[in-house]
Amino acid sequence: MSDCIRAAHAATRDAARSKAVGRQHDRGKLTARERIEILTGGATFVEFGALATPGDQSRTVDAPGDGVVTGIGRIDGRAAAIVAFDFTVLGGSNGEVGMSKIERCAARALQDRIPLVLLCDGGGHRIQEGLDSRSAALGSPMLARLIDLSGLVPTVAAMMGPGFGLATNLAALCDLVVVVRGTGTIGMSSAPFVRAGTGEDLTNEEIGGADVQAERGVVDIAADDEHEALDAIRAYLGYLPAHADGPAPRVSMPQQAVVDLDSIIPDSSRRAYDMLDVVEGLADRDSVLEIRPTAAPNIVTCLTRIDGHPIGVIGNQPRHLGGALDSAACEKAAHLAAVCDAFGLPLLILIDLPGFLIGSAAESTQLARRSGRLMFELGRATVPRFTVVVRKGYGAAYIAMGGGRSIDADLSLAWPTAEICAMPIEGAVDIAFGREIAAAPDPHSRRDELVEGFRANVHPVRAASGFGIDDVVAPSATRELLIESLSRCRRHADRVPGKRRTISPI
Repeated sequence: MSDCIRAAHAATRDAARSKAVGRQHDRGKLTARERIEILTGGATFVEFGALATPGDQSRTVDAPGDGVVTGIGRIDGRAAAIVAFDFTVLGGSNGEVGMSKIERCAARALQDRIPLVLLCDGGGHRIQEGLDSRSAALGSPMLARLIDLSGLVPTVAAMMGPGFGLATNLAALCDLVVVVRGTGTIGMSSAPFVRAGTGEDLTNEEIGGADVQAERGVVDIAADDEHEALDAIRAYLGYLPAHADGPAPRVSMPQQAVVDLDSIIPDSSRRAYDMLDVVEGLADRDSVLEIRPTAAPNIVTCLTRIDGHPIGVIGNQPRHLGGALDSAACEKAAHLAAVCDAFGLPLLILIDLPGFLIGSAAESTQLARRSGRLMFELGRATVPRFTVVVRKGYGAAYIAMGGGRSIDADLSLAWPTAEICAMPIEGAVDIAFGREIAAAPDPHSRRDELVEGFRANVHPVRAASGFGIDDVVAPSATRELLIESLSRCRRHADRVPGKRRTISPI
């Protein structure tokens, strides 16, 4: 290689740009190349486009790689297409040439059947190039490329710095979105544009900060720092195959966590417990990765392993709203179900809920329609699905969670603490027997008598007697039954062969 070519490559590296790198570090951020180094663990990174430069309007500026580092790296030994926006170059803004590099990364991911990882840190579309209808009229095929990749290979976006505008559009079509607290943002438009367009005087953090957007369900994981964000990406990809038809990586885990499942459910159905403790008790030790932990806390969604098998878990969380389903919970659970179905991960569904949330506030969120999204994803999934009624399984929400024979689950179990019926007993008694209770000499005693009488009819053994479930089992026996099922259950055929597609309810 000639000296001039070596020099051209050297000029793109961090070592040749000490002032710009120093300013990036002063902001508390790593450089694009440092992020790639950490994500790949120092493994080989085959870069392309390092010598690319901006288009006509920006040729006079020093802009190595046109503000984005692109190439193929190995994450825990497996290839991935990696895009890292470089904030030290024109604020990480997106130019025409840089977008071509990103599109080529997406094309490689499609052709090679490997994950696509976007490490975002930039100011959106480059103003110097964007104020020109000749280039703007072309639009961009990148969003269509992400749609092509969806469900075929894992796609991840991490907001390591500013992520308003284009980066948000790209992240919206990714399976997993990670944002770094304090430095990362995600949203349609930043504070200056919001102020100019609406008059709202907000900070970027108030508009699109990690915790704000995590609570809204926009962000899957809010990380404390960049290292934690990159660790989360590695962990997430570690549960998934490189592509939809590939084998999910099975690992050897030491043993299950030490959790006494047989005593974890309180005697009183009015007392709460943590469904994550149940998940920990069923899973391999230290294998649980919770997704969207702060959004819709009334439902738990996570990836974990059981006997080394990657698996997705959806479980009602009694600590919040009693585990009742609202719009946000339905959409949160539906998204994980879709990811697992796309990449062949079985689903474990842990049921304990009093029903759907009711009232005008719940209805104003379009719950009547959005509840269908959960039924839609669980019903159309072809991966093995296992349901366990941990405690309450009431009404249509029980069906929406796949209880009994609702989705033809490969394994349908109940624990001795299970209560399965069409509606909460106390409320049903008050409605159906209100006059009788009021007319009784001792209304309180008569109500208790009716409640206890009906409670005898919702015993799990009675549920098993009609073969609505496969069996009633001790909590401590559940893990071995799941392991046995995982060893033999396979994907199902499409429910209706030849049908072009199913239409989502939302």
